[in-house]
Amino acid sequence: MFVPAKLVKIMLKKAADNIGIFFWYLFSLLPFWFMYLLADGIYLLLYHGIKYRRHVVRTNLQNAFPEKSDAERLKIEKQYFHYMADLLVETVKMISISEKELRKRMHMKNPEIVEEYFKKGRSIIAAAGHYGNWEMSALAFGMLTDKKTIIVYKPLNNPNFDAFLNKQRARFGSMLVTMKQTLRTMISLKDELTVSVLASDQTPGVNEVTYFTQFLNQPTAVFLGIEKIAKMTDAAVMFYRIECVKRGHYTYELVPLIDNPKETAQYEITNTHVAYLEKQIQETPQYWLWSHRRWKFKPEDYKK
Repeated sequence: MFVPAKLVKIMLKKAADNIGIFFWYLFSLLPFWFMYLLADGIYLLLYHGIKYRRHVVRTNLQNAFPEKSDAERLKIEKQYFHYMADLLVETVKMISISEKELRKRMHMKNPEIVEEYFKKGRSIIAAAGHYGNWEMSALAFGMLTDKKTIIVYKPLNNPNFDAFLNKQRARFGSMLVTMKQTLRTMISLKDELTVSVLASDQTPGVNEVTYFTQFLNQPTAVFLGIEKIAKMTDAAVMFYRIECVKRGHYTYELVPLIDNPKETAQYEITNTHVAYLEKQIQETPQYWLWSHRRWKFKPEDYKK
């Protein structure tokens, strides 16, 4: 029987992905103490060996903190790469982490706030940054309430790994929604009480840039989705704050920002949640995603 070459290629790729996923899962079964030994080695490899995006990190830190000395920025740079190595192994570990272990390592500081707003008939939309272990917090987020907890995410390029990772992310109850499906999903759920989390520091695509705000000392292109959805649904706007207590242990909380979104001026909600993230980054900068090429677009490129 003739099998088209394209189909064979797809089948082989899927088989290779499944083998990779199998070993990824096996790796996740290793104990935390051993994972952190590996993380120490990964740091040396990333920073001193292959020098992974060191120029990107250094440039971002120089632009964000021009008032700091070279020595201060270098310290943050090394702290960031140490944390990045931890984040890599923790993200793998979350694939098989138990509910008991997750609750021990990811503690919600104010869970009562969700029910307080639900009693008022108000849904919540929370802005979050790529700060701390956002993946582990997303996993714990599903245990927050018996109502719908929605996490908006950007799909991976590999559909097999994307499907596997989303299955793990939803293990404790979260509903995963792609960025492109967000508005449609929110409209369909507008009569239900929900608590949703959207990244506030995603970079828009080249054809999606419509607004720049000041963030970390430079004009920054941002999505307006949180503002649009909050005004459309009258959901209370909060910030999803994650803090690293010690290695592998975090707290997270919902910090109220805007209670009456329909009464705000244009861009007020966006500027408010971006400013909150900026303040947290300035306090403890090593936990933000500095290796991301965040400032690819400039306002002058979009002037007519």
